[in-house]
Amino acid sequence: MVNQMKKNIAIFASGTGSNFQAVAKACQEGIINAWVSLLVCDQPEALVISKAKKLKIEPFVFTVKDYQNKEAYEEAILAQLKGNHVDFVVLAGYMRLVGSTLLEAYPNKIVNIHPSLLPEFPGMNSIKRAFESGVGETGITVHYVDSGIDTGPIIAQRAVRIDENDTLESLEEKMHQVEHELYVEVLKGLCEDKEDEC
Repeated sequence: MVNQMKKNIAIFASGTGSNFQAVAKACQEGIINAWVSLLVCDQPEALVISKAKKLKIEPFVFTVKDYQNKEAYEEAILAQLKGNHVDFVVLAGYMRLVGSTLLEAYPNKIVNIHPSLLPEFPGMNSIKRAFESGVGETGITVHYVDSGIDTGPIIAQRAVRIDENDTLESLEEKMHQVEHELYVEVLKGLCEDKEDEC
């Protein structure tokens, strides 16, 4: 049975925002028992910002160089999260390591999606690295965020076959499709589970 109280999500993104859009729409359509109250973005020119505005989701956009250090910009983000009464944080192509300021404020309440079957190919350019390595499959991982690079506890994984006729572009397209499906499924489950989840 779905909780009557919807959870309040903030999504962090740095790029085009395809995962942001998939999650936000699933929330607005009632597939995920939550709503997205805030986009946090560290790239003022990112396409995700216009997607947020179209979906009537408030963007908080910041530039790292405007702050003295990581703690300072994370304090600014935390003020936005608290001001919007955010319960849960979803990383969707956010290209910065989350620091202790946010990890301590949201313990086990920050999730990330990563385009590989972790622990294989953590960090940047995972799809390209998997493609060039010659492995027969890669995949998608959803995991809780800790202080490492893609090292937090795994929630779910889904394999994606690398076919002989795949190009890097066709593999990326397959991966994005699976990302959108898996992230929505996982967040739907987390937001229907016990109170200390999403």
